[in-house]
Amino acid sequence: MTSSPTPGRALVVGATGIIGQALSTQLVDAGWTTFGLSRSGGGIDGVTPVAADLSDPEALRTALDGVAPELVAITAWTRQETEAENIAVNGAAVRNVLAALEPAGSMRHVALMTGLKHYLGPFEAYGTGDMPDTPFREEEPRLDHPNFYYAQEDELFDSARRSGHTWSVHRSHTVFGFATGNAMNMVLTIAAYATICRELDQPFVFPGSELQWNGVTDVTDADLLAEQIIWAASHEAGHDEAFNIANGDVFRWRSLWPRIAEHFGVRWEGFDGAPRPLEQAMADSAPVWRRIAEQHDLVEPDIDRLASWWHTDGDLGRTVESLTDMNKSRSAGFLGFRDSRESFFHHVERYRAAHIIP
Repeated sequence: MTSSPTPGRALVVGATGIIGQALSTQLVDAGWTTFGLSRSGGGIDGVTPVAADLSDPEALRTALDGVAPELVAITAWTRQETEAENIAVNGAAVRNVLAALEPAGSMRHVALMTGLKHYLGPFEAYGTGDMPDTPFREEEPRLDHPNFYYAQEDELFDSARRSGHTWSVHRSHTVFGFATGNAMNMVLTIAAYATICRELDQPFVFPGSELQWNGVTDVTDADLLAEQIIWAASHEAGHDEAFNIANGDVFRWRSLWPRIAEHFGVRWEGFDGAPRPLEQAMADSAPVWRRIAEQHDLVEPDIDRLASWWHTDGDLGRTVESLTDMNKSRSAGFLGFRDSRESFFHHVERYRAAHIIP
């Protein structure tokens, strides 16, 4: 693809996820004929749904027959109990999708979304051993630990060698975004938590570590990540490269947390000696949310479909500094950015408008 191509056919793998929904929407708006692959085949306006299990090569070949995309964006992954299982399952997902598409010969660019575990290590060895200095830069060598992101990259590179398509890898930090039916979402998790605190007249307690409370961090807006994927596919400077993707600013949770509390009308507490995880604090929140949903006529009464307490605990509980360098992406020509604080409240208001939170 050269700069500013005529929109063609695109396939978003993981179309119902927080990144997949943002990317699908942008592709449709830009005039791409867009197909969305997911296990459920869930619908997004303007996107042709494709239902298949990424672990089933034959089902993928059948489901993707005739799709013939020029742009493929892989934004899906599933967490397993061990990193060995993560590698097997998530590596196979990339391999199976690309093997199903290669015979058509249509692929011109494949984008793969990964994340900062590329630099921090997998769940089993997270933040241990020799890690690169922050801010993380793309040229850092892989860590010694086995990592499913590396396995996914290797499948991507193998496919590119076989079929000649270009590729890009997009390493995001914690994602702020809008998605329905997808629980791995910090904005919605925190918004649901604040809503429950207000309902119960309980303090809005920061659940994470001292480092995350006091230190600086960055995040990735889902819409910005989608913009970078489309840019990389459309510009030669984005071909065959790995890019970090973060908003381009930094903030401290000790400054943002009181603003969130004020927005939701709750009193707040900061870090106080030790983490106070949401997974434990919200263990009995299901009936409370069901009551809130009934009172406010919300579209989803099941809190487990909205909030992922463990995922937000993991992000806010980090005890290692996580900052990303965006200079490679900027130098290549992608100049997009977001104000992280405003990104948070922008997506909160989208959830409110969609009657997902009151």
